[in-house]
Amino acid sequence: MSYNIQPIREFVVRPALPEALSRMSELAYNILWAWEPSIRTLFRRLDPMLWKESGYNPVVMLGRVSQHVLERMAGDPRYLAQYHLACQRFDAHVGAQVGDMKRDGKLVAYFSAEYGLTECMPVYSGGLGVLSGDHMKSSSDLNLPLVGVALLYQLGYFRQYLNADGWQQERYLENDFYVLPVRPANGPDGEQQVVYLELPAGRVAIRIWTMDVGRVKLLFLDTNTPLNTRPEDRAIAGQLYGGDTDMRIRQEIVLGIGGMRALEALGYKPTVFHMNEGHSAFLAIERIRLFIERQKLTFEEALETTRVNNVFTTHTPVPAGIDLFDPGLVYHYFNNYCRESKIDFDRFMALGRKNPQDGGEPLSMAILALNTSAYRNAVSRLHQHISQEMWHSLWPTLPIWETPITSVTNGVHMPSWLNGDLADLYDQFLDPDWRSRWNDATVWRQIREIPDEELFEVHRRRKRRLIAFIRDRQTASALRRKAAASEQRHAAEVLEPFALTIGFARRFATYKRATLLFRDVERLKKILCDHERPVQIIIAGKAHPKDQPGKAFIREIVQLSRDVDLWKHIVFVEDYDMKIARELVQGVDLWLNTPRRGEEACGTSGMKAAMNGVLNLSILDGWFDEAYEVSGGWAIGDREDYSENQDAIHASNIYYLLEREIVPLFYSNSEGGVSSEWVKRMKTSMINLTPAFDARRMVHDYTTQLYDPAHGHWEEVQENNFEAARQRSKWNARVREIWPQVNFLDLGPAPQGPVTSGRPIEVRAALQLAGLKADDLRVECVLGRIGSSGGLEETEVVLLPNTSVEGDVAVFERQIVPAQTGRLGYAVRVSPNHYHDPLTRPVTTLLKWGSR
Repeated sequence: MSYNIQPIREFVVRPALPEALSRMSELAYNILWAWEPSIRTLFRRLDPMLWKESGYNPVVMLGRVSQHVLERMAGDPRYLAQYHLACQRFDAHVGAQVGDMKRDGKLVAYFSAEYGLTECMPVYSGGLGVLSGDHMKSSSDLNLPLVGVALLYQLGYFRQYLNADGWQQERYLENDFYVLPVRPANGPDGEQQVVYLELPAGRVAIRIWTMDVGRVKLLFLDTNTPLNTRPEDRAIAGQLYGGDTDMRIRQEIVLGIGGMRALEALGYKPTVFHMNEGHSAFLAIERIRLFIERQKLTFEEALETTRVNNVFTTHTPVPAGIDLFDPGLVYHYFNNYCRESKIDFDRFMALGRKNPQDGGEPLSMAILALNTSAYRNAVSRLHQHISQEMWHSLWPTLPIWETPITSVTNGVHMPSWLNGDLADLYDQFLDPDWRSRWNDATVWRQIREIPDEELFEVHRRRKRRLIAFIRDRQTASALRRKAAASEQRHAAEVLEPFALTIGFARRFATYKRATLLFRDVERLKKILCDHERPVQIIIAGKAHPKDQPGKAFIREIVQLSRDVDLWKHIVFVEDYDMKIARELVQGVDLWLNTPRRGEEACGTSGMKAAMNGVLNLSILDGWFDEAYEVSGGWAIGDREDYSENQDAIHASNIYYLLEREIVPLFYSNSEGGVSSEWVKRMKTSMINLTPAFDARRMVHDYTTQLYDPAHGHWEEVQENNFEAARQRSKWNARVREIWPQVNFLDLGPAPQGPVTSGRPIEVRAALQLAGLKADDLRVECVLGRIGSSGGLEETEVVLLPNTSVEGDVAVFERQIVPAQTGRLGYAVRVSPNHYHDPLTRPVTTLLKWGSR
């Protein structure tokens, strides 16, 4: 047994940089290098092999590269020229904005449980994390004042490897924070800043680390510190999505409440709080606590104050994906917190329940976020409709389509995902400033001017690179498993550069139907093994460690890839991460996506493929539902609701499309061995989808639709010592008390006979005010076509202004010109005039409909 020597002192050794390269450390600690090629190339040129061995991490690189190499490069005029160019690019992007986080009075705090920023920061598991990372990078590109908050996981997400039988195995590698591009956030005393939480077992210390992401900051929270003597406290930020519900609630307390305290400790004063998924929803309770304590507001006043600038993004299209916590567990962790904060525990729990009166209902983090946010959005248009159905019970008196959840369709960070060869081609044929003109359609239409042969040759080059990369990975995997000599030989011979190559890479959740393509193996073999027109498939992805069906899918595919006829045509690549994702979306010809329709909130891998000229073959779900018609790609099935027999139908549809259209089109060579029709589709995809699904468009949409209005509401609510919130809270209480007495007295006469198109109709409603003012009410006419069921369809909502008040009766009326013809009808409703924007309606809005 070896003796574990414990250090009595700790210190960090930094490289002695030559004066001529003095800014290398500054460049390493801002991950602008993740999307700025000139900076990344600077580190790779020091030692290409060491760059790869360091996991593409410039901090590790600088710690391992020899002093001799640094001195030699400092005297090399060619390297110095590249160094100065990299510094110029760095200064042009970051400039004087570092440290100046709050501009024009606005600052967005963006909370997410995971961030996929670059390969060497393994604190992400999949799409949500990569989306968060792309949000940060694009905020930097747009100079949006934003600060991110996350947990710094000691283990991060698992690394995947396969055993000899093809079963997924997991291993966890510890993150050494001192060799990651993060630094301690030091306080005024020069020591690392620490904030504290009180949990039932005692005080928990949270260290704060910072990362520079171009112009914006990301705060990481870490509990693995000697300040915490209990192992269970040190383990809170130990593993992404690890442990049981007890561990999960502690992680989410640290993220939400600890994150709020970290922002304050470092002097940040956000004006907008964005919860990316419900994991951070406890931040809303912490904000309420602070206003009760410091501004002496009541709970309802503090809720009214804070919800106006909270933004919640839901990524979950199915109830099973929502974090739920048993009331007893929540009481265990929040009883003392609520008592000391003067928050009624039952009122707090009610904010997280569909039925606030049901004391046995678990606390839903999503409902808590919905209740405490004025702005709520889904991540694609289809997901908006699904979310409105999913959460309609919180607004039961509204039509489903008016459930106040809007949508901002996700996007991907083009500089991070566009391949360098294609960018070089754009430099030749597009306007010189194409990189910054992401939303200018005229720039992207210039892609049509690229010669087909040049565009396709660039793509072939990326495919050859991909195949070399896959062969290296497969050979290394076979050697690690001590596979048979034949398998090792096959690993170095898989795939062919000229064959039509299909990519499929994602989390192996069962709803994504990773094995759909393999339902009819014999039919698939005929497609793949055609000597004249071969097809090959590259597959990658991880199943959650507890997802046995997902693991079985992986084993099934691996076993199939060893078939004597298929080993060269089907490859499963282990340990899917951002590096593999980048190579795949830049090198395959066709991107396959097969979720059950309605269960993929958005998906972004197909966007990354599209901007690299890769065509999509996808179910009409998530983002592709709104992109298909202009994508140049192919749809699997139609927009019908999913049913079990569709697995066979969709699989058959894939085979049919491959056999009759996709494979023939790819191999329909014209001059130079290039399919002009295939390249035409590639250009269609690149022209239409690149700007539409750029994450800068996404962040711009968040800013204009959500951040700016939320910031504006915050500016209003804080005036005069939050007097508006105090008055609004009193008004809310009074309206709730009086509402049963508010009634429709008269709904005016019905239109007589047919109405001629273009002629107005009179809509009138008289209401009993019951002591309220006319301005306290919002009266609306809902006009639409009468459907076969007798209900209104294709509706529009028209506000009825108040025209007179006599005593306790108010009249609301206006003339409306119907835009439709046919059998029409209207209904009239009244609700409290909470806000001018109906999208900000509180949950369980009081609303009454006029009756005949």
